[in-house]
Amino acid sequence: MTIWLGTPGVEGLAGVAGKLGEWQGDRGVVQLHPGDLGWFWRFGAERTAGAVRVWERDGEPVAIGLLVEPDLLRLAFAPEALGDEELAQRIVEDTSDPARGVLIEGKVYVDAPPEAVLQELLFKAGWSPDDPWTPLRRDLTEPVEDAGVAVEAVGPDSAPERTAVQRASFDGSTFTDERWRAMAAGTPYAGARCLVARNEQGVAVAGVTVWSAGPGRPGLIEPMGVHRDHRGNGYGQAITVAAAAALRELEASSAMVCTPSFNIGAVATYRAAGFEPLPEIRDQYRNI
Repeated sequence: MTIWLGTPGVEGLAGVAGKLGEWQGDRGVVQLHPGDLGWFWRFGAERTAGAVRVWERDGEPVAIGLLVEPDLLRLAFAPEALGDEELAQRIVEDTSDPARGVLIEGKVYVDAPPEAVLQELLFKAGWSPDDPWTPLRRDLTEPVEDAGVAVEAVGPDSAPERTAVQRASFDGSTFTDERWRAMAAGTPYAGARCLVARNEQGVAVAGVTVWSAGPGRPGLIEPMGVHRDHRGNGYGQAITVAAAAALRELEASSAMVCTPSFNIGAVATYRAAGFEPLPEIRDQYRNI
């Protein structure tokens, strides 16, 4: 059957988010999550639609990609398509030829689930593994302990505190109040929640956004940050515990997060919050 590649348009984004949610599971596959789409939505619906690529067979999506950057494609597969060599070969061809409208010329990256046959075919086509990332997961079957700090859900009135914490947590962050509103207007945010943690003086010191993929499926933490002036006080662990509790309230089966393996401080923070590391994953890259 012919494989079709295209973009969904703004009107198709809800369907893309729905498929990404359906494809999530606790079987160990780490792949593009509806929360990744939701976090990108801060740039607006039109830009989000323009960054999505959908591969369909017989009218049904079998793989979905998000151009997080023009040179970085993150992918998710329908569970039955992880071992589909025909689909994988088509994606190799589409990502290796800038004329096909997926990746730009130059050094480019593909982030695909380790279980996907695509990884093997990219390697055979001359792609190389990049630096490792560490995914971590916390099971949410049991109740989550108290975070130990004051934590509040963020709404439109308190969004400026959430965005300010984000900018103070990540150098170069462009998360503004306008972008928070764009994100909150996106389809995935219906199953999401923003939180801020406060110190004893009532100052917002950490923030997090959590994303549900639907009841009984793994939820995602993306992003979490601690204000640079308040690090070293356990606020990262506290807000991460609160994030896990929020995902449990959203009926997630587990909480997922992923961080570069070299960021040993982040890995330690997540482990202290009850997350267990999974096998490292790597993007593949190639100059085209």
